[in-house]
Parts: sequence; structure tokens; C-alpha cells
Amino acid sequence: MEHGLSIAYRFSFDNGETKEFSVLLDSETLHMAPPPVPRPPVWTALDSHRCPCCRFDRTTTLCCPIALNMAQVVEEFKEYLSYDEAEVTVTTAERSYVKRTCLQLGLSPLLGIIMVSSGCPSMEKLKPMVRFHLPFASLEETIFRAISMYLVSLYYRQRRGEAVNWSLQGMDAIYREVGVVNKAFAERLREAAKKDANVNALVNLHCLGEMVPPAAEEMLDQLQGHFAALV
Repeated sequence: MEHGLSIAYRFSFDNGETKEFSVLLDSETLHMAPPPVPRPPVWTALDSHRCPCCRFDRTTTLCCPIALNMAQVVEEFKEYLSYDEAEVTVTTAERSYVKRTCLQLGLSPLLGIIMVSSGCPSMEKLKPMVRFHLPFASLEETIFRAISMYLVSLYYRQRRGEAVNWSLQGMDAIYREVGVVNKAFAERLREAAKKDANVNALVNLHCLGEMVPPAAEEMLDQLQGHFAALV
């Protein structure tokens, strides 16, 4: 992966300890370069709390790809509580973001990258959002990015000659399936960690995703005035 996109996370704690993770994404596919996991933990097995919508064949895929890619992060934070605080620095090629926050909120965007870029068919429909990753995003920012991503996907489909429905119904279906994965994966994380930083980071992601579809139309109504010069 010679021309990849790198997103680096650094967690700095008050006791001087730091934890660093770098996610390298293929610049064309946005597929994550899997980190080495010599001895996959038991909780990474495909059949461990397997998602009801899982499309992988257990005869050829022994471990959940998301779980394998997340194993190092989960191991590093398994002894941490969700309310433990750290200064979180996120660095991309374009800029850096810095925020002092609890681990639940600091880990959420990192887990989100891994969830959508590991090759899971249910999750990778959200993968375009990783290209313009925005850590610590508000609900409003998340909704706007999700709508933008979905409408761009419809544009590409229309450009190749498909008839498209410009409503947001298709986005609702995407987030419903994402919710199924999040719920099942949370059970994996409960098995993997002694404390709750990891699982509550995922719960935070899940809650944010659950709010996107029902709030999307309302937010579009609120923002309509901003687009007066365009519509």
C-alpha cells in the first residue's frame, strides 16, 4: 500500500503514559491495512457473538475481520474505564485535532474507522466518511456528513444510468443494518475487556448512528435557509 492514507491517534494520560495507533488506508478502496495479530484472541472468532446479518463463510473466514483489526486497541484499553480522561490527538496528512476528553468519546472515532474499513459488507457502506474523517464530531456534523455521503452515492448511481430515489429511505436501511452489527459487536467487547472503555466507546457510536436517520429530515429543514442562494 504505497500511497495510503494515514490517520494516527495518540492518547496522552496525566501520569505521562501514551498510547499510539496508526490506521493506514488504501487511497482508492479505503480498506484498512490489517495489523499483525499472531495469536488472535478467542473473542475475535467469527462465531463469537456473530452478527445476525454476517455474510462471511465460517469455513473460509475463521475470525471476524473487524475484531482482528481492533484487537490491539481493545487489548490496550481493556483495563480502562470509559470516564478515564486523556488528551487525544488525531493526525492526518492535512491537519491535527486535539481534545481533552473521556476515553469513551476519544476511542469512539478510532473504533468507527476500524469498523467501516475492515471489509465487513454491512459496515463498509459508511466507508466514504472515513476519507474525510472528523473526530469528535457533533450530531449535526455527523448527520450532514452522512447525508452528503449518501447523496453523492446516488449521484454516482445516476451517472451510470440507474434510476435513483433521492429520498433518504436508503440511508435509513444502511443505518439499521449498522445498528445490528454494533449491538452484536458490543457483546464481543464485553467478553474481551475487564472494564468498560471499549464497549462504551462502541455504545456511543451506536447511539450516534441511531439518531442520524430520524433527525436527518428535521436538520435539513433547519438548514434550508443556509442554501437560499442555491435553491
